[in-house]
Amino acid sequence: MSGLVSGNVLSPTTHIANLLQTLINQKPHRKWGSVAFGRMFRVSLFDDTFLCNRLVECFAKSGDLNNARKVFERVPQKNVYSWNAIISAFCKHGNMDEAHKLFVAMPERNVVSWNTLIGGFVLSGYEERGLSFYKQMNKEGFRSSHFTLATVLSAAGKLGDLEMGRQCHSQLVRVGYDLNLYVENALVCMYAKCGCLGDASQVFDGMATPNEVSCTALMSGLALTHHVDEAFQMFGKMQKNGVRIDAVALSSILGICTRNAKKHDKKYVYDEALELAFDIDQKPTVSPDTCDNSGESLGRQLHCMAVKSGYDLDLLVANCLVDMYAKLGSMDEAESVFKTMLEHNTVSWNIMIAGHGQSGQAEKAMELMCLMQETGFQPDEVTYGSLLGAFVKSNNLDTARMIFDQMANPSLTSWNTIVAGYCQQANDKEALTLFRQMQFSGIRPDRTTIAVILSSCAGLGLLHFGRQVHAASIKAILHLDVFVGSGLVDMYSKCKQINQAKLVFVKMTERDVVGWNSMICGLSLHALHGEAYMVFMQMLEDGTHPTQFSYASVLSSCARLSSLAQGKQVHSRIIKDGFDNDIFVGSSLIDMYAKSGSIEDAYGCFLIMPERNIVSWNEMISGFAQSGHGNEAIKLFEQMLKSDEKPDSITFVSVLSACSHCGMVEEAIQYLHSMEEDYGLVPLADHYACVIDSLGRAGRLKEAEELIEKTEYKSDPVILGVLLGACRVHGNISIGKRVAEQLFEIEPHNPSSFVLLANIYSGLGMYDEASNVRKLMNEQRLIKDHAYSWIEGKGRIHAFMVSDDMAGLVIRN
Repeated sequence: MSGLVSGNVLSPTTHIANLLQTLINQKPHRKWGSVAFGRMFRVSLFDDTFLCNRLVECFAKSGDLNNARKVFERVPQKNVYSWNAIISAFCKHGNMDEAHKLFVAMPERNVVSWNTLIGGFVLSGYEERGLSFYKQMNKEGFRSSHFTLATVLSAAGKLGDLEMGRQCHSQLVRVGYDLNLYVENALVCMYAKCGCLGDASQVFDGMATPNEVSCTALMSGLALTHHVDEAFQMFGKMQKNGVRIDAVALSSILGICTRNAKKHDKKYVYDEALELAFDIDQKPTVSPDTCDNSGESLGRQLHCMAVKSGYDLDLLVANCLVDMYAKLGSMDEAESVFKTMLEHNTVSWNIMIAGHGQSGQAEKAMELMCLMQETGFQPDEVTYGSLLGAFVKSNNLDTARMIFDQMANPSLTSWNTIVAGYCQQANDKEALTLFRQMQFSGIRPDRTTIAVILSSCAGLGLLHFGRQVHAASIKAILHLDVFVGSGLVDMYSKCKQINQAKLVFVKMTERDVVGWNSMICGLSLHALHGEAYMVFMQMLEDGTHPTQFSYASVLSSCARLSSLAQGKQVHSRIIKDGFDNDIFVGSSLIDMYAKSGSIEDAYGCFLIMPERNIVSWNEMISGFAQSGHGNEAIKLFEQMLKSDEKPDSITFVSVLSACSHCGMVEEAIQYLHSMEEDYGLVPLADHYACVIDSLGRAGRLKEAEELIEKTEYKSDPVILGVLLGACRVHGNISIGKRVAEQLFEIEPHNPSSFVLLANIYSGLGMYDEASNVRKLMNEQRLIKDHAYSWIEGKGRIHAFMVSDDMAGLVIRN
């Protein structure tokens, strides 16, 4: 190829070569490749292999793969460089199927060919295929370059394949590539991503001149291993030591901020960032002293730095900024950054769609996806997954299901999302149906899937299916996972297998607060309140911090035990942990004090609550009613109505109970009618039972019997039992006998009805008839239920019956 001709005039070949080199060094617009193509065509240079190869690179750099392929096909004498150029073009744009076909068709290959294909697979997220070709490369006798091994290290890091990473490290040492800066950076990245912070730090400390890549890799590793403060400090040291903060470093630290940001103090973050950024006296640096793990304040400073350094216009950094604001719930700020971006990619759109979904704006997320398509971007699996999550979060399962059904190959995450959606709406049957479909489609469940399905099994009481899921978790080695273990405890508890729940709990190698809560709640559900309290105390000894749910569960057990001392002990801990203003815990405290006989303390807790809900009102009204303070219960109910809190079905149970205890029969009947007429609430069996109790206490047994006949609950054993109890008090054998005979048919194995009828006869001196009833009990082998007693001593609660030895009920590992 000649240089200059006729003075300073360039030859056509040199002119085209220079033009192509300039375009390749930049990111050319597609039209410039066509310009070069036209010039080559006009001067008949398509027989020049070198120029054709460069033109392939030019088209590839601009993303015009069609023209790149056309030029490649016209190369007269394709050499290895020609093949490598076109394979590289398809690899860089993620078309690995076409790249692989071209690779197979190559007449001869070199190390660059292998590196290009392996790197393409790894960059496209097919790390395992990349490693497979690396092994094939070795088998065919090609010697790995430092680039090859660095790519393998990248794949090992992404897969978390520490063994492969260490093997590669050993090979690097043997061939002397381990001191290459590019390789050293890859080693730091690999060890960091595999969670081996010690190895990553050792490589980093041994580097002669660590650069921004090395520092960023170690910083990411620190964050990955939950050393967030150290990661922030590392970023500060990078600035202090003059290490260049590039787009990758900024994106990395922004990602750490996003993962650790708290959802408060988020207003005006964007405006403040711009204001600070354009303050000419403000240096674009971030002080390590301000690098706390709240993430929010550091995020502001980083935004300032990005604007001042111009990196806010970088696609990667801009995406991270949008993601940060979106995850903080600041969608206005996220949208402001999004609109100022010079270019968008699929990731940009996906972040915005996911952000609106997380903020409960499913319709807005749908609008964005439509706009995304209008601008030429095709939704991918992440897009549909985010949209699916948005509608599940908005409880719009019909639209969510429609989106899911349109997905060609739903990912595990998408399956988990839709199954969890049905589970959250208590449609456990559909959740289980989808789980079976998922299994048939060949998708292997993970810890999330198992936990969600266990929840559905618990909701439906499907013990048999729950055991199958348990077996599947053992097969997948997921049964030891703390998330799955908690789900198993909950499932067995709700399927009435409390001993199996205890066994799972005891075998858990690791427990979090959810696991402890599941066990406490399960024991309470099975009326093992003493054990529930002791497990709570073990949780404290274990160092696990209780949640609102923990306190509510243990307070419920203390209430059932009427254990005021234990209840007060828990209350002290609640105040210490700062949960005394929690509305959920406050309601539980009212219930505990009321059931423990300390109605003054219950009312005290009610009065100091900063806010109240229907549960709080109901607990206090019920507390007054059950403790014999019926008038106070009615007064509080009237006060509740004035507060604009609308009563529910439970409220009226307490109010009617209060009327019963106070002898307010007419008021009880009036409230019963008011339920439906004024509040649209249909009276249930519990409401009628209270009114029947009121009439019964007043001796108006005939009216009570007539009221029962008018309801749909005429065969309800509880209501009939209340009337039978009233007949015993008032010695009414005629009504009592009729009611008892009904109960014998409805509940032939319940001894209570027989005992009550026998007591009515005995009270009237009809001992022969009473004896006949007891003989009938003996013939049917019915035994009166034994009563339990509880006693507290030495910090433990003992439950016992007559003639029983006291035994502490406590779970031990």
